[in-house]
Amino acid sequence: MESIKGWRGIYTVVENAEPYERVLPETPMNLRGVVSSGLGRAHIFMAQKHYQNQFKKILENSAWPGTLNVDLFDNSIDNYKILRISAGLEEGDPIEFPEALRINGFERNGESFGGATAFRARISNDAQNWIECAILIPDLTRHIKTAEVISVSFLRESIPCEDGDEIYVTLI
Repeated sequence: MESIKGWRGIYTVVENAEPYERVLPETPMNLRGVVSSGLGRAHIFMAQKHYQNQFKKILENSAWPGTLNVDLFDNSIDNYKILRISAGLEEGDPIEFPEALRINGFERNGESFGGATAFRARISNDAQNWIECAILIPDLTRHIKTAEVISVSFLRESIPCEDGDEIYVTLI
């Protein structure tokens, strides 16, 4: 099996199934950055029932109708690029982990709502107390250095955090 940066070992499942091999991560994928204000438009999309039904499968509950923007530090950009490759937004070979979860777009009353890709994660302001979340990468995003984070709670209150605060995200 070909080696992938940051991965080691092979995991094989053979009981009651065809053999399946998966490379195990050497270390989890992490992102770090600072909280920033966005344009304040995510709630328009996040509140759509079609999206919320899909978010429930990822977050196990409805998502808060908004995103938390995290402007990534330079040393996190390469990991974010790997996610963008897995989302189909950049050229390269996608990886198996973290799992890319498709959010399908839809059309309503002649207005198109684009798709996105989500990656399950946890977020923290101290790298000790974690909240379940997901990185959401819309198909039509311009962000290449800003991660959009969704959760069942209003993250600015539940973490808590404000613009300029350092944030840790670990993909699961």
